Amino acid sequence: MKRTLQILTAGLLLSTLSLQAADKKPLTLTGTVPGLKSGKIYLQKFYNKSFITIDSASLNEGKFQFKTQLELPELYGVTLYKDQSPFYLFLESGAVNVELDTAAYYRGSKVTGSPAQDLFAAYKKERNVDVSAFIKANPASIVSAYILYRDFSYRLSPEEIKTNIALLDPSLKNTPYVNVLNELVTVLGNVSVGKKAPDFHSVTPEGKTVNLRDFQGKYVLVDFWAAWCPPCRKENPNLVAAYKQYNDKGFEILGVSLDKTKEAWEKAIKDDHLAWTQVSDLAFWDSAPAKLYGVRAIPSNVLLDPQGVIVGRNLRGEELQQKLKELFDK
Repeated sequence: MKRTLQILTAGLLLSTLSLQAADKKPLTLTGTVPGLKSGKIYLQKFYNKSFITIDSASLNEGKFQFKTQLELPELYGVTLYKDQSPFYLFLESGAVNVELDTAAYYRGSKVTGSPAQDLFAAYKKERNVDVSAFIKANPASIVSAYILYRDFSYRLSPEEIKTNIALLDPSLKNTPYVNVLNELVTVLGNVSVGKKAPDFHSVTPEGKTVNLRDFQGKYVLVDFWAAWCPPCRKENPNLVAAYKQYNDKGFEILGVSLDKTKEAWEKAIKDDHLAWTQVSDLAFWDSAPAKLYGVRAIPSNVLLDPQGVIVGRNLRGEELQQKLKELFDK
């Protein structure tokens, strides 16, 4: 199943975590790391498609323990390396034990004491999951809210998101995932086909501020991408071909990068031969334009007509070529 990687500022994150402090519950998380005698292990909290380190413990003969107050049930991560993706771990009140297999990206890790983790593990083994059926079977599980938010929101319409939220147990309605989904319903409604595209501004690699409204008068594809995104890089040759074919006829592309570093962003522009205007606030998933357009996965795009009205969304490959052919090869 495609895993792609709403978008909240650091200040909002800290505020939210502070508000949640009163709802924290006791947890005893124990575990072992076979083959490792000493070192540190880090406990991380999932938020905004990222993990933030919130605690650490020392390894003693390969064993570790966390006794802390956490928001539960909820998704956390444990890792030996703060700069690498952790082992995803749904924690619940009481005693949870994990045997952390550090080989092969934690695929051999084992967890006991967490029904939510058991459900998540079973879900990951399934193919072609029907999210509505999954929620109906597990309406009160935090896993249902999480997968709707993380794995399905980018491919569902606002109406479909609302329908699936309604299937969740009331106990989940105030979770961060459902709060994000409710906001997303509103945002996606504002940027649907037929709506006037909201303006935004961002900065080119050279430091020039560019506004979306600068492109009015032409058909413009606003392309959300990043150097670190393999599907984006795979799609870039299609965009290059479309740009070469239709730029002289009034077609433009505005690339909006969700990169974190200028160096990686500029290298990808050069390596992929992207000749059109590129902007970024280098804020990763906190990208302001991405938030404005409800972008939950990349590559993503919107196609605007010369009046700035959205006439297409998430057009890629042959589908984009067909649309451009209809517009320009009359």
